Amino acid sequence: MKFKRLFSFFFVLALTLSLSAPVFAADSFQVDAEAALLIYVGSGEVLYEKNMHEQNYPASITKIMTALLTLEAVKAGTLSLDQEITAQESAFDGLSSDGSTANIKAGEIMTVDDLLNCLLIVSANEASTILAEAVSGSTTAFVDLMNRRAEELGCTDTHFVNPSGLHSDHHYSSAWDIYLVTAEAMKYEEFNTIVGRKAHTIPATNLSKERSLHSTNYLISTWRTGWPGYFYEEARGIKTGSTPEAGYCLVANAVRGKRHLISVVLGASRVKREDGVTETRSFSETIRLFNHGFDDFKSMELIDTDEFICEVPVALSSEANYVVVHPAEGLKRMVPVDLTTEALKKDVKLNGEIADAPIAAGDVLGSMTVSYDGVVYGTVPLIALNDVSASRILTMERDVKLFLKQPWIKYAVAGLALFIILVLILVISARRRRYRGRRSGRGYGGYRGSYRSSRRRSGRRG
Repeated sequence: MKFKRLFSFFFVLALTLSLSAPVFAADSFQVDAEAALLIYVGSGEVLYEKNMHEQNYPASITKIMTALLTLEAVKAGTLSLDQEITAQESAFDGLSSDGSTANIKAGEIMTVDDLLNCLLIVSANEASTILAEAVSGSTTAFVDLMNRRAEELGCTDTHFVNPSGLHSDHHYSSAWDIYLVTAEAMKYEEFNTIVGRKAHTIPATNLSKERSLHSTNYLISTWRTGWPGYFYEEARGIKTGSTPEAGYCLVANAVRGKRHLISVVLGASRVKREDGVTETRSFSETIRLFNHGFDDFKSMELIDTDEFICEVPVALSSEANYVVVHPAEGLKRMVPVDLTTEALKKDVKLNGEIADAPIAAGDVLGSMTVSYDGVVYGTVPLIALNDVSASRILTMERDVKLFLKQPWIKYAVAGLALFIILVLILVISARRRRYRGRRSGRGYGGYRGSYRSSRRRSGRRG
């Protein structure tokens, strides 16, 4: 037992030293855009964010939601990918003549799958309204569905006005909300396949010869620029968007080994560099984000379930005076590549300074939060390592003390004491009255006795 106490002392000392270890300076990495976000897909960790909850114009990034609702309709059985849709005249109302297009014509018949390719590869505005009418019957009903679905996904900074992303002051979203919508769309294999295509051929229709579509995403295709400066080998696609009001926007994903990243860049600019190249920073900043995520972070086991955290004093037991606690689960996170375990901050919070027996192995006795440089990586429960039984005598003694400490007990004892005092006062008062009465009775009797004896004596004389 002395050895265990000594071990406990040094263990707590080591834990205290680790809690006070210095942390490194904050990362100075910054993205040149109105808003940006980098997510590690494996755990949903935010590796970088800039104004991720700020409302911005999403432009054609909106079409990710349009694709999601279309694929959900396919899953629900109200549409099918090979179902043929006839483009209605109403689908072209309000579309700008200089907007992105696949040159679909009113009356043209295309499958849902073909329309999704036009929507996501070349960002065809007419494809978005054709699909909206196919899903909901009208663009107005579809926009209502977009906003309901956004709310269901937890989007709090989003409001849609149309299915294409054409500018409106009331059409906005945030980097975080766009990530939520994108992550949901990525659950569909067809979505991932289409957004990862460099090019695709649409078969001939009743009104058109076959079409060749080339991606607007320069990270995966150089066809539109002829310049390889944006090509990123690990990139897998997703969606571009731009309007004069929104700037240049890009949602992208990339895979390196077992690591999968999603980035969102909103409100980037296009500038002419000194070498004469016009740089679209939605692409260049996304590349910087991906390199930051892959090169400056590593996966690290922050908490091990076999790690003994501390000893918690135990009351009401005659077999042990402490119990060891350890993490209920491990914690693995992406952390700065130069981070060491000694730099982590581990805050232990126990449910109480003393734990009452009985205790079962696995009982939650507290929690531990791990952080670094102000970033909280997670909180895990701390559980008892083994069983500790309770002493009946100690438990009974505790219960009696607790019973006697209850406020109503004090009032009851005070009331009983008052009652006893009143009874005693009444008894004493009654005794005093009887005593006085007896004393008065004895005085009258002596007088009468003496008087009668005198008369008897007088009578005998007569």
